[in-house]
Amino acid sequence: MSKKIKDKKRLIRPYKFSPTLIILCCLVFLGGTLGFFVFRDNNEGIVEDAPAFLFSQGSFLIPLANPENPPLKVVRTINTIITAYSSTPGQTDDTPFTTASNKDVRDGIVANNYLPFGTKIRIPELYGDKVFVVEDRMSWKKSNYHFDIWFPNYEQALVFGAEQTYIEILGR
Repeated sequence: MSKKIKDKKRLIRPYKFSPTLIILCCLVFLGGTLGFFVFRDNNEGIVEDAPAFLFSQGSFLIPLANPENPPLKVVRTINTIITAYSSTPGQTDDTPFTTASNKDVRDGIVANNYLPFGTKIRIPELYGDKVFVVEDRMSWKKSNYHFDIWFPNYEQALVFGAEQTYIEILGR
């Protein structure tokens, strides 16, 4: 065998991986493909209250922070009038269970004419940290500073009545 071939064989050495590195790579790969790292809700997208770490048997923590989904912050505060509505014919159009953004009504939906669809808000004086999403519109006669919360039935909406308070508009 020639000397050049012997020298090339000496240069080609297999790289040795540590078992910890292999386990970490597998967890990162499996976590990303199986959805362990980004917790999703079928209706809302990414869930804000996901755990901050993934615990593994190797007694180390893998951070679950997603730089594409930072936590929501209060961008603006607005004094408003909050009322309630339900999916009854007198309070909606001919599709009472579909919002103006073409989504099904559900808990946490609010109607407003000023903010774009998908805007997340909080009503701290009435609901604490609960996050609402603007997915519906109101009559053109209502002001931009009027919000309507959706309730499952007319009686609940009637009991809620009207409140003058403030909302927090959330953003990144």
